[in-house]
Amino acid sequence: MNSIKLALLGCTLLFSFVPYTNAQEINSSPFGKGLFNIVGKDSSWTMKIGARMQILAIADWSNQNDNGFGNPEQNFLVRRARLKFDGYAYSPKLRYKIELGLSNRDISGVSQFTRNTPRYILDAVVMWNFYENFELWFGQTKLPGNIERVISSGNMQQVDRSLVNSRFNIDRDIGFQLRHHFNLGPNFLVREKLAFSQGEGRNITEGNLGGHQYTGRLELLPFGKFKNKGDYSGSDLVREPKPKLMLAATYDINDNAVKTRSNLGSYMFTDTGFYETDIQTLFVDLMFKYNGFSLMGEFADRNADNPIALNSDGTETGDIVQIGFGLNLQGGYLFTNNWEVSGRFTTIKLDQGVTGRNPEQQYTLGLSKYIVGHKLKVQTDLSYLNVENGTDELMYRLQLDVHF
Repeated sequence: MNSIKLALLGCTLLFSFVPYTNAQEINSSPFGKGLFNIVGKDSSWTMKIGARMQILAIADWSNQNDNGFGNPEQNFLVRRARLKFDGYAYSPKLRYKIELGLSNRDISGVSQFTRNTPRYILDAVVMWNFYENFELWFGQTKLPGNIERVISSGNMQQVDRSLVNSRFNIDRDIGFQLRHHFNLGPNFLVREKLAFSQGEGRNITEGNLGGHQYTGRLELLPFGKFKNKGDYSGSDLVREPKPKLMLAATYDINDNAVKTRSNLGSYMFTDTGFYETDIQTLFVDLMFKYNGFSLMGEFADRNADNPIALNSDGTETGDIVQIGFGLNLQGGYLFTNNWEVSGRFTTIKLDQGVTGRNPEQQYTLGLSKYIVGHKLKVQTDLSYLNVENGTDELMYRLQLDVHF
């Protein structure tokens, strides 16, 4: 019933603007540029309305203790289905973005701290360019974390993000962000990003349970800007005529965090309430593109002051912070016919003494056909996962992306 109500709400939002042609201009856009572009009659506001979906098929095979790969587990799902609204209000210096998630994966994670309702809101943020190269953000959106997470799920080089991202990313939160950029010489670009947020993740309605979260990111682009914001998009679709490189680092501190993965994961409880500990996360990443070749690399490390949750009598509760590190290397080459071959190597080493989890290594080979860039594409990949306890897994995925 909630899904039906949300679908009706989405349709209402999409078409409620149409009758008011005297108040604004509404233009349909080319495919991939949004469903509608609306401009106020006095040009004091704009709104672009977009929609996208990802339809995914998965097959998994498991081989435990060299007993061979049995029949696969199969799954078909709408991986993502979203509505997006963005533009400016009053002045081009005051931009906004709203993004709603409609699929089960988008709205999962209900708890007593979200008032037991699905979490429809992904982004709801206002961005104010208040002085020269300074921009202040307020609202809920992605924190300036690892590059793979900040790249939109619609602009990925492979079917989905890596294990490093799923184990270590700091995702979305609500709060303030301050962003600035400047040039060192004619080409060298430097960007700084700072965030102060609640530290609980997205759509938490019951207030801040622990401390706050503090995030800082520094980006160095020695050869200048990428075309079409290619530093935050998978694959070299524009075939950069000159080498482009971004080197970056993020450091994040979640003060008195109450979840097993900083602002993600499950809550940690004790016999007296929540278990709180300071959690630190470090990311170092890069993006390189040139003439159809692209390379992305990420290193992530998470630590905590006291990663094992304890009751008041010193006994372990069973909740632990997922501390450890991971490395992801990913590259690909785009042919002139817009077929791309890509490869990925990922290794995860959580602290085995704390988490009890064995090291993991995953190898992925991908193939993509870009029909209209990232807006209409078919992607497939095959992954081999090795866990150091005798378990091997194979995973095949096929996904269709359609973005209006």
